[in-house]
Amino acid sequence: MFTLVRSRVRTAALALSAVAALAFGATATTGASAAPAPSPAPAPASAPAKQGPTSVAYVEVNNNSMRNVGKYTLADGGDNVFDVAVIFAANINYDTTKKSAYLHFNENVQRVLDNADTEIRPLQQKGIKVVLSVLGNHQGAGFANFPSQQAASAFAKEMSDTVTKYGLDGIDFDDEYAEYGNNGTGQPNTSSFVHLVSALRANMPNKIISLYNIGPAASRLSYDGVDISTKFDYAWNPYYGTWQVPGIALPKSKLSPAAVEIGRTSQSTAADLARRTVSGGYGVYLTYNLDGTDRSADVSAFTRELYGSDAVYTP
Repeated sequence: MFTLVRSRVRTAALALSAVAALAFGATATTGASAAPAPSPAPAPASAPAKQGPTSVAYVEVNNNSMRNVGKYTLADGGDNVFDVAVIFAANINYDTTKKSAYLHFNENVQRVLDNADTEIRPLQQKGIKVVLSVLGNHQGAGFANFPSQQAASAFAKEMSDTVTKYGLDGIDFDDEYAEYGNNGTGQPNTSSFVHLVSALRANMPNKIISLYNIGPAASRLSYDGVDISTKFDYAWNPYYGTWQVPGIALPKSKLSPAAVEIGRTSQSTAADLARRTVSGGYGVYLTYNLDGTDRSADVSAFTRELYGSDAVYTP
């Protein structure tokens, strides 16, 4: 059986009681940390470019280190297995006093950001892009219910400012767990996500914006003559162990119909999904929950099909 929605029933969001306790304190806001901003991202080291789809690795940073993404290379040629590493996950929270959404980092996400020189820069030096995923947090705030263009633009600025401050390579949208309507918030509307993504793309024209293709936002990509589909760099299937082409007007090179959970999706299924990716001409292969264990057997199951090489794990 495949994993629906994910097994991530929200360590990333923390327990609801802990979220409630932090929601209005200084530690809940983007500017909460007193730590100085890490140094800017260095230029990646030159390396031979592998041939094949872009491989993406989500990392649950409540439990695992981002550094794990850089520990896998191809036996043939030594290239990185993974091209994009996703920090999972920041949250979109709701301030009931101000009646507005804000960007929240739990203590583990904040730790990764504050320690960018050891958690993020080593990946970027290898040529791996590092993206921050943003996720709902059961408080009623979501990407699809901003009440105005101004409100959407304000949240977009919080995200782009975070990318700049911590030297990240982009933002990933994951419209799960918002629980629209909580705390008196509105239901999804047609303009919200269009305004949000348009503003974010204007703020960071050369950064990655990706779509985890789930939730009300994913089905609200056009408004008043504006279609934001082409503002995304990537979109992927959200159901692990399955094949599902995202319903967004992007070329195959930017889509991942395959999705696997490393360690839970069988190696045979991962290999089959990789073969379908290549034979179908798709340009992205999505993985979730890379941990600190030697997963070279699981990873090799798909790298053999994607790149014609086993994967090597270097602790």
